[in-house]
Amino acid sequence: MLINFMKPVLLLSMPGGSEWILIILVVLLFFGGKKIPELMRGIGKGMREFNDAKEHVKSEIEAGMKEKDVIPETPKASASASDLINTD
Repeated sequence: MLINFMKPVLLLSMPGGSEWILIILVVLLFFGGKKIPELMRGIGKGMREFNDAKEHVKSEIEAGMKEKDVIPETPKASASASDLINTD
């Protein structure tokens, strides 16, 4: 009996059907019918900008990783140091 009281209770869960209706009514009351499309448009633009920025950062990181993997070869010198010293 005591064990049942000790189980964690999930207080927050996904809203059900009637709760969604209540949420929609509250949003309609706060913003009105004309402001909701503008609100959704703004949210859409924000999400699009966030995703674009996320892809940009991801591509920069991948490009940096590719640059790190490519090791440029240094050209080998054909003349030795003693050939370059002029003893004239």
